[in-house]
Amino acid sequence: MREEIIKKMKDTADYIFCHPEPSLEEYKSSGALAAFLESEGFEVTWGAAGFDTAFVAEWCSRQDGNRRDVEGHGGQKKCASEGVKPVIGFLAEYDALPGLGQECVPEQKQNGKPGHGCGHNLLGTACAGAACELKERMQAEDLQGTIRVYGCPAEETVVGKIRMNEQGIFDDLSVAVTWHPFDRNRVSYDIWQAQDIKNYKFYGISAHASKHPEMGRSALDAAELMNVGVNYLREHVTDDVRMHYTYTNTDGPANIVPAYASTNYFIRSNKWERTEDASERVDNCARGAALMTGTRVEIERVTCNKEMKVNRTLAEVFYEEMEKIPVPDYTEEELEFARKISEAAGFDNDGVYFAGLEALEDEPVLLSIGTDVSDVSHTVPTIMLSAAAMCKGTPLHHWAATAQAGMSIGHKGMDYAAECMYAGAYRLVKNPEVIERAWKEMAR
Repeated sequence: MREEIIKKMKDTADYIFCHPEPSLEEYKSSGALAAFLESEGFEVTWGAAGFDTAFVAEWCSRQDGNRRDVEGHGGQKKCASEGVKPVIGFLAEYDALPGLGQECVPEQKQNGKPGHGCGHNLLGTACAGAACELKERMQAEDLQGTIRVYGCPAEETVVGKIRMNEQGIFDDLSVAVTWHPFDRNRVSYDIWQAQDIKNYKFYGISAHASKHPEMGRSALDAAELMNVGVNYLREHVTDDVRMHYTYTNTDGPANIVPAYASTNYFIRSNKWERTEDASERVDNCARGAALMTGTRVEIERVTCNKEMKVNRTLAEVFYEEMEKIPVPDYTEEELEFARKISEAAGFDNDGVYFAGLEALEDEPVLLSIGTDVSDVSHTVPTIMLSAAAMCKGTPLHHWAATAQAGMSIGHKGMDYAAECMYAGAYRLVKNPEVIERAWKEMAR
């Protein structure tokens, strides 16, 4: 990749790291990424799907082609091309996680602020870098096509791409490309989980808990009985189903019968049909608990997503390109950083901190995590890569992930991911028959 793009990537990733913003508040982060793309000749349209912090950055080989008006910030009208085929879309993310702010040191030094414990400062920036490099190559070779970078907010709350997909933002793509920082280098030939995220709100009647308990109807009792029912339900679902909950609110001290209590649930499995079935059964636990306690329950769906639809055609093509690209080398200082952080965090990696490209699996791998990229994969053929932006054993959503996302270990993973995405996307532009095969596979 060009040195100027590598430098812009580092500067942008560092800026986003130093200005971490939670979901739907990514004003500085999205702005920095958009500025990077505008400096490389992309036209940016704001306000995708009604999100203030979402954008579409586009370059088209036929800039005088058909145009359409779309609404940007503050109702401002901007133009975007209808898309000369193929239309390659890079899915960028940039939201941070609450409470995961951490210094870039190999020991736990958290500051209580948001932090990039999922490496999204690197994720969106590598997508932008890959798009810029692809644009340069297409211009040099006079190749036809359209490149878009979608600035996608609120992945951590599983909202951004869900709404964008529902509103047809990705409908005219030929293929969608993205990656995620992990502790290894591979094609992410993974089935990320289908998820249903809900809030359960119980309403009762308050009373003096000692003098007049008979007059009260405890919302907290209802919430607790619901959770007891769900815990018994665990015996009667398939092994891939996961149901986790937390209490989000109760009112008053112990001597007042609580009139309000609420819980938040994540219900997941490897298939949307099983997730949906388990979710309905959890709803019935809530309804039954309300009936038993004389309370009322409101069930609020926060968001939901399907499982990832993998595409073997794209996986094989991108793997072949990744085989040609050397994985990063690490300095003695970086290896020492990895050793110290592994020791401080208790990672079990046997002193092997980084490795080469992992082989492409014969069958999809079932993951116990979810992403809103999954819904896009049901609309357009989608490929996701993984790159080592942290040493082996580092879990996501962990202070050690944040520490490495803000320093040279994270930068090297980002640069490698950008080059791999660019190489794979370039091959698709040069060989549109591969895209046709990917669509046929998706339709099966």
